[in-house]
Amino acid sequence: MTSAEAGALRRLAPPARRFLAHRKGVLVRLALWSLAESGQAFLVGHAVARSVDEGFLAGDPRRGLLWLGIALVAVLSGARVVRGVFAQLAGVTEPLRDGLVRRAVDRSMARAAPDGPGGTDRAAVSRLTNQVEIARDSFAGLVLSLRSFVFTAAGALLGLLSLHPALLLVVLPPLAAGLALFLVTLRPMAAAQRRALAADEALGEHAASARAALRDLAACGTGPGVEQRGADLVAEAAAAARTLAGWAAMRTAALGVAGHLPVLALLVAVEWLRGRGVSVGALLGAFTYLVQSLLPALHTLMTALGAAGSRLLVVLDRILGPEPEPEPELGPGTTSAPVAAAFAVHTAAAPAVELRAVTLSYGVRAEPVLDALDLRVAPGEHLAVVGPSGIGKSTLTRLVAGTLAPSRGEVRVAGRPVTGCPAAELAALRVLVPQDAYVFSGTVGDNLAYLRTDARRAELDAAVGVFGLAPLVERLGGLDGTVRPAELSPGERQLVALVRAYLSPAPLLLLDEATCHLDPASEARAEEALAGRTGTLVVVAHRLSSAVRADRTLVLDGVRAQCGTHAELLGRSPLYQDLTGHWNS
Repeated sequence: MTSAEAGALRRLAPPARRFLAHRKGVLVRLALWSLAESGQAFLVGHAVARSVDEGFLAGDPRRGLLWLGIALVAVLSGARVVRGVFAQLAGVTEPLRDGLVRRAVDRSMARAAPDGPGGTDRAAVSRLTNQVEIARDSFAGLVLSLRSFVFTAAGALLGLLSLHPALLLVVLPPLAAGLALFLVTLRPMAAAQRRALAADEALGEHAASARAALRDLAACGTGPGVEQRGADLVAEAAAAARTLAGWAAMRTAALGVAGHLPVLALLVAVEWLRGRGVSVGALLGAFTYLVQSLLPALHTLMTALGAAGSRLLVVLDRILGPEPEPEPELGPGTTSAPVAAAFAVHTAAAPAVELRAVTLSYGVRAEPVLDALDLRVAPGEHLAVVGPSGIGKSTLTRLVAGTLAPSRGEVRVAGRPVTGCPAAELAALRVLVPQDAYVFSGTVGDNLAYLRTDARRAELDAAVGVFGLAPLVERLGGLDGTVRPAELSPGERQLVALVRAYLSPAPLLLLDEATCHLDPASEARAEEALAGRTGTLVVVAHRLSSAVRADRTLVLDGVRAQCGTHAELLGRSPLYQDLTGHWNS
């Protein structure tokens, strides 16, 4: 037995004893019905042997038929015994199921409580549905099979002994060999079952995390990394299932040894047994004990222990054991940094952003939103984008981010065409922060380091200070405090997303009105911090101050785009003059 299994048994032993101690009456009634089953097993084989030896072979058919009638009554009484067993079984299995459901709900509620560890307990769904039902069915099957084997085997072995002791010498060795081979498979089967359940939970956790982060994954272009992780988890679950199937095949082989060799051994030893005084009726009674009672009970026992027993141990440890260590939240930072390093030399020599005669129309007959737009943004430059609502500012950021393909023309980031570029490479080159900031349930530190999972605590603290986020972090309980998105204001969510972008290793930041919910002072601080980091900053401006702070401003007016400094645009762009007057008023 592995240390994990031994630890699980130690943890489960006290609650198991308490559970059974409160149900002594049910267990006693179950044992009484099982005694009746033991008597039935003894009577069937014994009646067959007596009907042959004392009836048909002795020339007394009526006596033989009488004994066969007794055997028939014993067989038919099995239905009443089974009914009584199942009636008592419900008094054990249903309280177990109710207790496990309460435990699973209590654990999930404790995690979500204000003083709990926080986060979403996604494994609770598996515990409440799949695992609780596995435990209930496995426990019921284990009780039935153990009870049946013990009492049926006792009746059958006692019957063999009553017929002739030599019969036990022939039957017991192959039975013991099959059981020994079966017991050898129990430990690896339990380990395989544990791995299969863990793989199932990991896959479910990953799927829930990815589903919750779809918008951010699409914006950052890190879907392929997440998809690869999902494929790896599916492969791990399939490998665990194949391993479990292999050990199940070994269990089947053990069942064949224990279930068929005793019959073959009895057939081979007929002459030897006859020489030692075993009668024909006793031989036929021995075959009846094997085929009718002992081997079916053994088959049920081995099936239950090999499958239900290992599943029950693993599932009970999952539900009743200690809370597992939380896994880190899903993030794309693990895949983007290596790709960013691969492009470091190339990005230094090429424009940070380049649009070559880019045209985009939302439909064949629709007027173009952007028409033959040319633009070059130098590495390290701070560019603001302004224009009326619906003029194409967000469209421009999506084109540069590579999440939207132009109708004509070419968009390059760091010298690479972004249309058709692998998402992992795009994620290494740029970060797009939309107006509706994405914040997930988890710790403050996990949210801030979402795009750079290897960020040190000192770096997180420094970024918090730069953006003036310290009061919010302190209110939430520090970097290890829990973030509940619904409890944050839109401005607070935007600040968290901006700090996340600030820590990202990507050389290009695209802010699509990502500061619209901030007050002017917070917006100025955030833009100055982002402009001061190494890399290029493109901001869809929400206020005049954003355009004034930028190195250059791009004005989209639906006729022709103009780009220049604040002073230059005031002199030559009527739209920019109108926007400036609107902002100032």
